[in-house]
Amino acid sequence: MATRAAAQFVGSCHLYRPSTLGGFRKFSHNVSSSKHTPAGAPETTGGHLIYTPEHFALKDSIRKIIDQEINPHVDQWESEGKFPAHKVFKILGNAGILGVNKPVEYGGLGLDFSYSVAVSEELGHIRCGGIPMAIGVQTDMATPALARFGSDELKNEFLLPSILGDKVACLGVSEVGAGSDVSSIMTKAVRKGEEYVINGGKMWTTNGTQADWMCLLANTSDGPPHRNKSLICLPMNLPGVHIARQIDKMGMRSSDTAEVFFDDVCVPSRNVIGQEGMGFTYQMLQFQEERLWAVANSLTTMDLIIQETIDYTRQRKIFNRPVLHHQTVHFRLAELQTEVELLRSLLHRATALYIRGNDVTKLASMAKLKVGRLARELGDSCLQFWGGMGFTNDVLVSRFYRDSRLISIGGGADEVMLGIICKYMDTLPK
Repeated sequence: MATRAAAQFVGSCHLYRPSTLGGFRKFSHNVSSSKHTPAGAPETTGGHLIYTPEHFALKDSIRKIIDQEINPHVDQWESEGKFPAHKVFKILGNAGILGVNKPVEYGGLGLDFSYSVAVSEELGHIRCGGIPMAIGVQTDMATPALARFGSDELKNEFLLPSILGDKVACLGVSEVGAGSDVSSIMTKAVRKGEEYVINGGKMWTTNGTQADWMCLLANTSDGPPHRNKSLICLPMNLPGVHIARQIDKMGMRSSDTAEVFFDDVCVPSRNVIGQEGMGFTYQMLQFQEERLWAVANSLTTMDLIIQETIDYTRQRKIFNRPVLHHQTVHFRLAELQTEVELLRSLLHRATALYIRGNDVTKLASMAKLKVGRLARELGDSCLQFWGGMGFTNDVLVSRFYRDSRLISIGGGADEVMLGIICKYMDTLPK
């Protein structure tokens, strides 16, 4: 079933068509002919741990969209502090990319989560961090709980148009006083008849200034903090929803990030995803896919940074010899590539276990912790080898240096990941 659905996907993109042998014939695009072939790019032949030819066909089709529709505009969108989410998401939605592991009846391809990981890896070819992050919010942060637990009515109203690219979604979890400590959120949704009346606010809301709806986590009762929260589909055009400001960030410049306030916002009670009071649990489940997605996306970019650093240091000379020929440089790049490959193996192992129904919370937390720390280490080391050019905005490594700092903060800070890992190791104080 998965192979047939993937074949339908690539056919719909007009980039591949089934051959008489059941495979896929490329029309024109060849990833290996790109300007930079990442030093650590995995082999695309048989025997991959989790990827099949259909995964690679999907990745190739995404790459063509990136090269034609996104990367030519990245510098402009970074400068403007926002990318046109509705336009870009519609392009991706038409290609089936926004719902690869979502139900077919709601516009998805019905494939397993390994295809989402493949999508994320390929989106790492976008030459900034903000746009892939915004796409990830749409596909793997705001919609997994809705797809898994939402009513048919909610799925038709919110999930279907999000998968098609007709609506932009955002996730409303973090607040001024509650970031990684999700249980401490203060936003309340009070039941009055057939409605909830919502008051409070959300901070660091990716896609917030452009979103059509929010997957909102709010307190719906006064019970224990892990059992009093619900996820609610909240249309952003309702009276009382106020976009206070677009936050000026150090990195992720092309992704709009908003502070949002709710003043007596009335939402139908039917907009609750799944059971009332289960929102915290649903959100924790969403976090696992979000964290694996973030790891996959960062790996490709780190491969690109290493390769571009190799290319630059090979032609840049110091003391009459290429910078790359100094042992401290090529040894360091070898160390960094080794770390990237180890992390890739952890990601693919966790994904393989996850799609078989296993709890991968510990592995996902380990991978999230490692990717944040490795991104900082890699960005700093590679930027150093670029010298003065690395301190300009003209090269990818400086953009990555800024953008990647968020990885250890967003989606659960490093310290929270360590706490989760310790819990699974049974080393936390009682």
